[in-house]
Amino acid sequence: MVVNREGPILVEGPVEVVGDDGTTTRSDRFVVAICTCRRSRAYPWCDTSHRRRRPAGPAKCRPDDDGRQPEDGEEETRP
Repeated sequence: MVVNREGPILVEGPVEVVGDDGTTTRSDRFVVAICTCRRSRAYPWCDTSHRRRRPAGPAKCRPDDDGRQPEDGEEETRP
């Protein structure tokens, strides 16, 4: 299992996840990304929704940064 502070938990599969309501979801993939932010539309599986989350604090400015945050649905550009 790999835990990433800013993203999902990666687990070697196959995996069964039991939700808090008792439902069981299964994946036969060799690596599964489990959502920890609860924003995924495919919950409990990660759909990378955590990447669209805006930071709680002020944005860190880089020399090539224009200072604006990406809008919903807009891709974040990376150097």
